[in-house]
Amino acid sequence: MSVAPPSPPAPPRDCGLEIFWDDRLVSYDFGPGHPMNPVRVELTMALARELGVLDRPNVRVSKFEPAGDELLRLVHEESYIAAVKHAGATGLPEPRHGLGTDDNPVFLGMHDASALVTGASVAAAEAVWTGRAEHAANISGGLHHALSGAASGFCVYNDPAVAIAWLLENGAERVAYVDIDVHHGDGVQAAFYDDPRVLTISLHETPRTLFPGTGFPTETGADGTAVNVSLPPGTNDASWLRAFDAVVPQLLRRFRPQVLVTQQGADSHALDPLAHLILSVDGQRTAYAALHRLAHETAGGRWILTGGGGYELVQVVPRAWTHLLAEASGDPVPPATETPESWREFVRQRTGEIAPRRMTDGTDVVKVHRWGNGYDPANPVDQAILATRREVFPEHGLDPMTDE
Repeated sequence: MSVAPPSPPAPPRDCGLEIFWDDRLVSYDFGPGHPMNPVRVELTMALARELGVLDRPNVRVSKFEPAGDELLRLVHEESYIAAVKHAGATGLPEPRHGLGTDDNPVFLGMHDASALVTGASVAAAEAVWTGRAEHAANISGGLHHALSGAASGFCVYNDPAVAIAWLLENGAERVAYVDIDVHHGDGVQAAFYDDPRVLTISLHETPRTLFPGTGFPTETGADGTAVNVSLPPGTNDASWLRAFDAVVPQLLRRFRPQVLVTQQGADSHALDPLAHLILSVDGQRTAYAALHRLAHETAGGRWILTGGGGYELVQVVPRAWTHLLAEASGDPVPPATETPESWREFVRQRTGEIAPRRMTDGTDVVKVHRWGNGYDPANPVDQAILATRREVFPEHGLDPMTDE
């Protein structure tokens, strides 16, 4: 395809990136047959390692501590934390708190595993806020559905919300959260819905066809700081990126966050078994590059990134999130790069599946038709974009009809 639209200058190469990882993170495991299989993060870290991303001189892989109750209470009710501990210790469901459902079955050690995931995201927040790292990542995180008093949508503790709450407790006055998972980031939105210090932006499949049933453009929060782009099933790379380009940069530039927190669920991919958008890995890595540029342009380079959903465990998630980590390091993996033979053999031994041979789905650069060049009122994606802009742009002093 042809060249992408004009964008801010590319971020500097060799960005400092701290990745928070512990092999124990794979203990966040709902059991055989559950879509949220931790092998996806295991394969991601293996691929990033084999491609040399983790060994770059500007990349550091660090240990961290699990989140304690004091941190968890920044977002979660004390009774809920107690219920998670009880369920994780006994294996017994806690139906009132969403524990023991098909989506969130109880597993032994549930609290410890969930607190570990949250601890990694808080460590990433601390690294960026204190200036120890320019960018920081927790690919096992992004559990954006967990509510203050209940598990939901494969999520027990809401690690991005806890990380944002930690930033606010430690002096941050403006934090932006951009969620590009195919599902609405409902738990993070709910945590800060009435807090004008936090701008939440979620691009997702319409709640009319997908869990969790929230994320309509009319959900706008305090002063328009909850932003929802609700996209129709079948949205592809170019249309998704058009929606991103029509909403996210303008709002981040106007909000001027001190820190950018992002959730990169890979379940927008065409192969994902749980949703209905049709992005490619190439569209996803293009979105990661855009977020990276915006972190430097609008947030002084302070970028905290997490994983999220993604249930095509071999063909999609490892490649997508390896691209994410490489992009955050300032040195993207060329799309035509072959996946290492040693990694493909590891995938075969670990899962019995045949791994993808290249880091691309076949598209080099995705062409995007920018909103400022005109829109089609009969196009469902343009209708979704306009609905969002009409709801929130005036709250930020922006014209919903133009890019001026």
